[in-house]
Amino acid sequence: MSDFDAGSLSDLLTVYYRRLFPYYQYYRWLNYGGVVKNYFQNREFSFTLKDDIYVRYQSFNNQSELEKEVMKMCPHKIDIGAVYSHRPNQHNTLRSGAFQAQEKELVFDIDMTDYDDVRRCCSSADICSKCWTLMTIAIRILDRALEDDFGFEHRLWVYSGRRGVHCWVCDKSARKLSQAARSAVAEYLSLVKGGEETIKKVQLSDPIHPFIRKSLKVVEEYFEEYALVGQDILGSKETWDKVLALLPDVVRETLQRDFQKGHSSIQRWEQLKKAMKAHQGDLKKGFYADKEVMLQYCYPRLDVNVSKGVNHLLKSPFSVHPKTGRISVPIDLRKLDQFDPFTVPTISFICHELDSVSKKDDDGQNEEETEDKHRTRDYKRTSLAPYVKVFEQFLEKMEKSRKGELLSQSDLKKNF
Repeated sequence: MSDFDAGSLSDLLTVYYRRLFPYYQYYRWLNYGGVVKNYFQNREFSFTLKDDIYVRYQSFNNQSELEKEVMKMCPHKIDIGAVYSHRPNQHNTLRSGAFQAQEKELVFDIDMTDYDDVRRCCSSADICSKCWTLMTIAIRILDRALEDDFGFEHRLWVYSGRRGVHCWVCDKSARKLSQAARSAVAEYLSLVKGGEETIKKVQLSDPIHPFIRKSLKVVEEYFEEYALVGQDILGSKETWDKVLALLPDVVRETLQRDFQKGHSSIQRWEQLKKAMKAHQGDLKKGFYADKEVMLQYCYPRLDVNVSKGVNHLLKSPFSVHPKTGRISVPIDLRKLDQFDPFTVPTISFICHELDSVSKKDDDGQNEEETEDKHRTRDYKRTSLAPYVKVFEQFLEKMEKSRKGELLSQSDLKKNF
């Protein structure tokens, strides 16, 4: 994959926005079928330009206007905000208090840096295939809950381009949620509580809530391979002391002796489970220390503030990460376990691919081809194509369900 050089980002973005960015699909998404008047026009976009110049409250009348402005300003990052009561680019002309955020997708942001106290392979902005498993677990747990527990159908999962994932819940009911309702959903999904100074971050009560039971099933699938083998969380005294600190005193005392005799994290985990059983009589009913350890090490860590606010900005899909050059691409959940952030194309790679094919067919070009058709043809010849396809499948499902809603509404009217 072509090495990304941050110094050439501006030049690469000029090509990317002119020839590769999927404006047609992007507009189809945020226009939501044009069902609500001015829905796209009242949406806030925020651009981060070269040298971190930040331009908020951008808004556009249509796809063509969005394209022209993006190509002209060449943002290093695009964020999407709320749908407001008025056009965001006119917010300065309104009387105080008139400009209000009204709707936005329910969004979730999971960042690998929030797991730094429980991953040994990397820290801060670094990721590797070992710790990426945490993102796989997070998506599986949250996506199941959003679908089964809340009934949300249209969930777009997107790789951030560096060290995390975002989820956009696009159902009409999700977009209309109040701040209090968003907070309630985020709280329901949050289990790991407390900052750096909190040692024990997961406390389970008896009986275990069905949502937590289902989440544990997902964690159990990955725990041995991820935590015991990959992270080797019981591999040395330094690491097992962190786990022992989460256990009740009587169990901890037994294990401090037993762990010296163990030869691997897998063996020591079996000793831990055995000790929990042996001390069941000494512990109060419903004590789940082993499960709490599993959840503290593997359960999704949400940035709750991102989900709560209606007017919170979130990085746009198909934006380019300025540090890695990777495109922020939709994730195909049917192939979630195979998703590898290191194979996500960089802007330099797709521009190089485009350059190679362009040279081949410069001679036979049809001058009358429209810009839209030309762009569609362009991205389809690069590694961006499969990711745009995932996005299109998401849009088709959403459009199908919108048509179904409109048909059932018209049938209801006919019945009166």
